[in-house]
Amino acid sequence: MRFVQGPAQTNAYLVGERGGEQAVVIDPAWDGRAIQEEAGRRGWRISDIWLTHAHFDHFGGAAALADSSQGLIPVALHPADQPLWRALGGAAFFGLETFDPGPEPTIPLEHEMRLRLGEHSFVVRHTPGHSPGHVIFIEEQAGVAFCGDLIFQSGIGRFDLPGGDEDLLMKSIQDHVLVLGDAMRLLPGHGPETTVGAERRTNPFLTGTAWE
Repeated sequence: MRFVQGPAQTNAYLVGERGGEQAVVIDPAWDGRAIQEEAGRRGWRISDIWLTHAHFDHFGGAAALADSSQGLIPVALHPADQPLWRALGGAAFFGLETFDPGPEPTIPLEHEMRLRLGEHSFVVRHTPGHSPGHVIFIEEQAGVAFCGDLIFQSGIGRFDLPGGDEDLLMKSIQDHVLVLGDAMRLLPGHGPETTVGAERRTNPFLTGTAWE
């Protein structure tokens, strides 16, 4: 389930297995209590928080999510983004002087690592460029990729923020998104979902028309 939250209208995802008891939250953007309440309505216990990267608008709801749970929820993050997390994800740069980051990440994500949720297996791909430790989560059997701020419908992630790198961003898209099947659904950090095929054909940053 997708929640659109916070000042940057960020997508947070509550992911659970039908008939199962556990769920994970990918990028709890802002209103953690709303996510927790929805999990409760579905009979799910949130076992983990997985972060695609450590910009503040992707974990702004982690503190409230942890507070409203019955115990500490482990947070997963790539180690290259730990300094960004400790800097509160750049919240002050966007005028947020008080910001609670929530539980410190204790699960270090690695390239090709596999994360389990019931019968589902998510492969982690390290995709730097938007931030040094950006990752995407791919569930191959379900045909879905949670791609954070790497790629959007007709767009790509920013690379002008500290730690951003345009060449790395484009390489990450080429190496880890465009190699997926055209039917693979892309669930981005902002905006509507899309597919690999749609972006391959029409994304102006990939077809070269964005700079014409």
